[in-house]
Amino acid sequence: MTSFPRETRLIGLDWGSSSLRAMLIDGEGQVLLSRQSTQGASTLHGGPAAFSAALDELIGDWHATGQPLLACGMVGSQHGWREVPYAACPADARALATGALAVDWRGRSVRLLPGLRCDTEAGPPDVMRGEETQVLGALELLPELAARSCIVMPGTHSKWAQVVDGTVRSFATQMTGELYAVMRQHSVLGRLMLADPQPDLLAFAEGVRAARDHGELGLPHQLFAVRTLGLTGRLAHEALPDYLSGLLIGHELRAGLQARDASAPLVLLGEPALCQRYVKALDLFGVGEVQVLPNTAAAGLWRIAQVARGVL
Repeated sequence: MTSFPRETRLIGLDWGSSSLRAMLIDGEGQVLLSRQSTQGASTLHGGPAAFSAALDELIGDWHATGQPLLACGMVGSQHGWREVPYAACPADARALATGALAVDWRGRSVRLLPGLRCDTEAGPPDVMRGEETQVLGALELLPELAARSCIVMPGTHSKWAQVVDGTVRSFATQMTGELYAVMRQHSVLGRLMLADPQPDLLAFAEGVRAARDHGELGLPHQLFAVRTLGLTGRLAHEALPDYLSGLLIGHELRAGLQARDASAPLVLLGEPALCQRYVKALDLFGVGEVQVLPNTAAAGLWRIAQVARGVL
């Protein structure tokens, strides 16, 4: 018979498009045990049965814990286990908890969190699934951020969330990571780039400064300069990927910092190496005090569970 930590109070699921992380969480919000698989929401086909089978394969022996299950991420999207309508900004932990919907896993309820939608008068709607739980996790770990903060989550689709009084008031998505991949792999820019060059932080910084100092020239124009800098020998071919990275991150920071309350502390959440790249870029923009946290989904799931005692 499988033995479980007696301190377990919650089974948390961080279920994204390409991966699933399951966690046994104790009464202090700490992860006692975790398991991972590549069975993300976008990889599963066959409807609800496929999602239930993915849990059977990864944590079938956890079914007997009797603890509530709470899931965040793309598992609640249109291509997930069940689509959960977005909660509207401004939203806090209680709004997410009350918007959760239940699915059945062999007689047990798994509650899927809704994600967030942000509507503004100035632009189109914006959405996130999973990142909102990380934002709340950051507030759980660093309570001083709840009053006012700007929480940035670099990645394929970077998120800039504005927090006031423990509530996500607004956020904006920048497709920086995906645009980098598309430009490098499927555009004329990639033809001059080496497949696996050594990191070039000087070229990265040059790209950031180009966006910072001359971003008014327009991103499309500056993107073409990645090619011409290589063609004319101004930059070595092995330096072009990092220059492109710096240029795109620089434009992201140019927009994000303009929208941020300058008095709000800025926090980075995510993969450490990528966050350090953002730290370097932010320093070039004159933002020197930046906190960096790893994935905070577990803390966020625990925070939501605490305010949802009557729901779970």
